[in-house]
Amino acid sequence: MPDKELIARDYNEIIDSGVLNVVTDYNSIGYFVSGDSVAGFQYEILKALEDDLNVKVNLFLENSLDDNLKGLQSQKYDLIARNIAVNSELRELYYFTEPLTLNKLILVQRKAEYNNNTEPVRQHLDLAKKSIYVPEDSPSILRLTNLSHEIGDTIFIIKDSTYGSEQLVMMVASGNIDYTVCDEKTALRLSETLPEIDIETDISFTQIESWVLRKDSPILLDSLNNWLDRIKDSKRFKEIYNRYY
Repeated sequence: MPDKELIARDYNEIIDSGVLNVVTDYNSIGYFVSGDSVAGFQYEILKALEDDLNVKVNLFLENSLDDNLKGLQSQKYDLIARNIAVNSELRELYYFTEPLTLNKLILVQRKAEYNNNTEPVRQHLDLAKKSIYVPEDSPSILRLTNLSHEIGDTIFIIKDSTYGSEQLVMMVASGNIDYTVCDEKTALRLSETLPEIDIETDISFTQIESWVLRKDSPILLDSLNNWLDRIKDSKRFKEIYNRYY
């Protein structure tokens, strides 16, 4: 829970301050540096938000979702701008904006020709006793835990504190690890340059992905939802979306 001494920082307080404090993750979807320029789906959407709301977006980079949420509650951040799958556990504690994307989780493994002719896993039951590497604090941990219960057997979830989803996919391709899980859009993009990986096995149904706010920011939530409804129909959003997805 937020510190009781903190004064609620909602839309009016943010506009008065002229600054919206936002955190995103450092990767090709959130924020990354390419040569002399900065890019990323979240970064470009936030630049559009900055232009339209006439407020400066003060951007922080932090890959740990747990640290994102702690920073949100302490008012270090006003908004978590990364693709977070909407789930009942988080919905009890935070507001989710209107959806930005639809996505699902994919098991990333090697194709048979790159894995000693071992055929890829196609049935969830065959994940019993397998070790699946995921980033520490990854939202996919909850899904894998539930999947373990569904198949009635243990799936060993290895929480990696060093690497993000994209790096773990590359480690699968190189044979350093056998399995990881990432979102479908990231998997499809990486498969274009990593012919070794198989991304044909779903781990989840299609999920809604949104931004996250504190529950003491209802006016900011309403303002962001109205803005998202407008921009998602715009040419600018479609161009940004197509650039990354």
